[in-house]
Amino acid sequence: MTAKADRRLQTNNPQQLLTSFFQKQAKYIVPPLVALALFLLVWQLLCPPGSKGLPGPIQVIGDTWNPYIINPFFDNGGTDKGLALQILASLGRVAIGFSLSAIVGITVGIIVGANDFAYRAVDPIFQVLRTIPPLAWLPISLAALQQSNPSAIFVIFITSVWPIIINTTVGVQQLPQDYRNVARVLRLSKQKYFLKILLPAAVPYIFTGLRIGIGLSWLAIVAAEMLVGGVGIGFFIWDAYNNSLMSQIIIALVYVGIVGLLLDRIVAFIASMVVPEEQK
Repeated sequence: MTAKADRRLQTNNPQQLLTSFFQKQAKYIVPPLVALALFLLVWQLLCPPGSKGLPGPIQVIGDTWNPYIINPFFDNGGTDKGLALQILASLGRVAIGFSLSAIVGITVGIIVGANDFAYRAVDPIFQVLRTIPPLAWLPISLAALQQSNPSAIFVIFITSVWPIIINTTVGVQQLPQDYRNVARVLRLSKQKYFLKILLPAAVPYIFTGLRIGIGLSWLAIVAAEMLVGGVGIGFFIWDAYNNSLMSQIIIALVYVGIVGLLLDRIVAFIASMVVPEEQK
């Protein structure tokens, strides 16, 4: 066996490949772990065992280990469910509300962005509506829909639709004039112009709006569930607060933060697969 072949075998060794991968990723993994360890240390020093008020991380883990950490899928009926089931209930509402906002937002954004008169007519209205806090819509939705679950979904929709509309509109308006000229020279049909030129050029802006929208959706559902009740992470947090269970609130916030990060990363991953490299 030649020396070159021997080196090739060593390079393809699974253990060496794994070691090489972790060495490359260390600069991205180690700093956050160090920062997290320092944060937990400072938190524990400020909130030692037996202190009143906010519990320290050791007490939080001790209070919530069983069942909220080791058995997040327990179901005792009613609203007494594990955090995983609470999260899944909230995600179900987010999936419906965000999907509706994506469909409506992209459609309206394309129409408004492609028509100057429509843009001038509705842009001031959109700018006013998008500044209304999510919970301010809840009384209107409850009065109109008469049920808590559709009302929460409406709050998600009305909160997340604005960044999608606005970013899609901007993406359509930023279409280079050269693209329009090429379409005119080639005499493309409206359908081909939309599919081949307009939509691909607007896709990066659309996904920017979707990433903002999914974050706002997750924020809105937690706030809405605090008021409408039922199964969901927002109501779980509110119920724990009413019962002065601070450790349950903190562990629920950890779940909320992790899920929010995952939702953002999922949309970002889809965007990386869809958006052409030269447009990123």
